Amino acid sequence: MTSTLRTSAESAVEQRVPPSMVERLTLILDLFERPHTHQTLEDVTRRTRLPRSTAHRILDQLVRLRWLDHTTSGYRLGKRALGLGGREIGQNALRSAAAPVLHDLAIRTELVVHLAVLVDTEVYYLDKVGGRSAVEVPSRVGGRAPAHCTALGKAMLAWLPVERVETEYGNAVRRTARSIADPGVLHQELDRIRRRRGLAFERGECFPTVGCVGIALRGRDGPVGAISLVGDVQSPLERVAPLLIQAAHAISTELATIADVPRQPRPDLAIAQQSWPNEPVAQLLAVGGDWL
Repeated sequence: MTSTLRTSAESAVEQRVPPSMVERLTLILDLFERPHTHQTLEDVTRRTRLPRSTAHRILDQLVRLRWLDHTTSGYRLGKRALGLGGREIGQNALRSAAAPVLHDLAIRTELVVHLAVLVDTEVYYLDKVGGRSAVEVPSRVGGRAPAHCTALGKAMLAWLPVERVETEYGNAVRRTARSIADPGVLHQELDRIRRRRGLAFERGECFPTVGCVGIALRGRDGPVGAISLVGDVQSPLERVAPLLIQAAHAISTELATIADVPRQPRPDLAIAQQSWPNEPVAQLLAVGGDWL
């Protein structure tokens, strides 16, 4: 009797499983609703009702063909899938989450604010806020700059695997006389950024007259973007660094609500900012570096 019941149950499952490979692939890929959505093998098996061995085999094939990436948090969309429009969707979500925070930051500091993502070895500017003063900063939405020459880029590079930085920036070129071109010096700079818990500074490394302080927006598997405050090369950017940290925390809180779960009401930014008291920030800024 038990054997008969098991056979009946297995037959019922098999009848629910789509017969074609294309349908099975579609079932799995439909689970990844957003660029930052993660699914484990157990999630895929439960939600598609595919046999575990079948789901695992298809996931392996999708990873091998770069439709998916396999991370410590599970599977997510890979480069090939993102190239079909997922990257733009992710960037729009990031811009949407960051927009009110960036405008508030620009008003409070009276400085230009940037939002960017890392694309290959460059930063790609998604937003630029700052009113009339923004005209004086030689950057534009949709423009790019070498990542190793900007505070935005260095803030994101600090959280990438050392091997990747070594491979992609081993032959970095100078943008200005102050740009970092030596791999050893770059690694030292990224280590300082990590010890400051992500704060990156640059003065005259990308544009001779411009100084910036930046911080990455970090997801479960690495940086998803970065924000920065921009002034002239002599600006005392250390003074506004606490506000930048608060803004990054507020954006990250908002991103967490839209990455893998249904959208929730926007968090109270004032409450989010209170979780970054000035005393720990002062301790972060005490870490030495050439920018002091």
